[in-house]
Amino acid sequence: MALTYKAAVLHAPKSQLSIETVEATDLAVDDVLVRIRAAGLCHTDLEVIDGSLRNPMPIILGHEAAGVVEQVGRGTRGIAVGDHVVLSWNPHCGHCFYCDRNLPILCESYLGQAPLGVQFDGASRARLRDGRELKHLMYLGALAEYCIVPAQQAIVVPRELPLDQACLIGCGVMTGVGAALNVASIHYGDAVMVIGCGAVGLAAVQGARMAGAETVIAVDLAEDKLRLAQKLGATDAINATTDDVIDTTRRLTHGRGADVVLEAAGSPRAFRLTSEAVRPGGEVIWLGKTDVNQEIAFRWGSLMQEKRIRRSSYGGARPLRDFPMLARAALDGRLNLENLITARISLEEVNEGFAALRRGEAIRSVVIF
Repeated sequence: MALTYKAAVLHAPKSQLSIETVEATDLAVDDVLVRIRAAGLCHTDLEVIDGSLRNPMPIILGHEAAGVVEQVGRGTRGIAVGDHVVLSWNPHCGHCFYCDRNLPILCESYLGQAPLGVQFDGASRARLRDGRELKHLMYLGALAEYCIVPAQQAIVVPRELPLDQACLIGCGVMTGVGAALNVASIHYGDAVMVIGCGAVGLAAVQGARMAGAETVIAVDLAEDKLRLAQKLGATDAINATTDDVIDTTRRLTHGRGADVVLEAAGSPRAFRLTSEAVRPGGEVIWLGKTDVNQEIAFRWGSLMQEKRIRRSSYGGARPLRDFPMLARAALDGRLNLENLITARISLEEVNEGFAALRRGEAIRSVVIF
C-alpha cells in the first residue's frame, strides 16, 4: 500500500498553501524516507509564493528540515533507520566541471534539474490523490510529514540536538555561518559588518565571532532584531533608519571601514551599502537576494580600491562536513539556535507563518510535526 501523508501544496503564485493528503512513490535504490519532525519557513519559500521565484506548480514547499529516517533504499550506505538527519537542498553529482572545482552549488546536474521542480534523478517522489505529479521545491518539498530524498541529502547529526533547532542548519544557519567560516576571509581581530538581522544574518553574526572577529557590527531597521544580534555576539548595532551607517562604521574602525561585510538583507539599498561600508582592500559577501531581473546601481567610486565582492548561496556548504560541525557547535554552546526560533507552529498554521515572515515579524517560524 502506498504511503499517504499531509503536505503543504502551492497550486499557483500569490495564493494560499493548501494542506492536502498526498501519495509517495516507491523509493529508488539510493533513496531514504525521512519522517519530518521540524521544518523552518524561509524567505525562499516566500519568494515562490509571491511569484518572484518561478517554479512549476503544483509544488510542495519547504527546504529547511530535519527528521528521522524510517526506510532506506537497498543501495544506501552510511545511513540507517532511526538516524536523526538534517536535509540538504544541494545534491550534486561529484564529477562535473564545477564539482571537480569544489563548487557543488554550481553542479551542472543540480542547476539543470532545479527549474523543473523534480528530484535529483529527474523524477517526482509524490503525487496528488487524483494522480497528478507534484513538484518539489529545491529537491526537497519538506513542508510535509514525509520526504523522500537521495541518501546524500540526509546528513546524520547527533540525536542530542533537538530537531526543531537542527532543521535551521539545513538552510539559514548553514548559509550565514558558512559565509563567515567557509567563504569570507575573516581573520582574528577583524571588524565584520552584518547587514540584515534575519535568520541568515544572525547566523552570520555568530559565524563571524566563531571565525575570530573582534568587532561585529550588526545593521538592521528594527530595534528588536538589533538587540537579538547583540545577544548573539554583535559588539555594536546600527539602526539604519536613524543612524548614519557609514559614519558610525568608520568611527568604529579607525576611519577605514569594515574588513568584511556580510549582506543578508536582500534589498537594493543593502547591496549598495556593502560597497560603501567595506574598507579599501576589504571583502563583501552577498547572501541576500532580490528578483533576478531587478537592476541595482552602484556609485563607481565605491567599487574601486581593490575591493572584492562575491555572491554566496549556501555558505560554501559541504553538508557531510559542515552539518555535524554546526550541530556540535550548538550542543557545546558556541552556536545559539534556540533564539532564532520566533514561533513553533502546526502545519495547518503555515499560511499565518508565512504572513508573519512577510511582515518582518518572524526570524524563523518552525513547523512542528
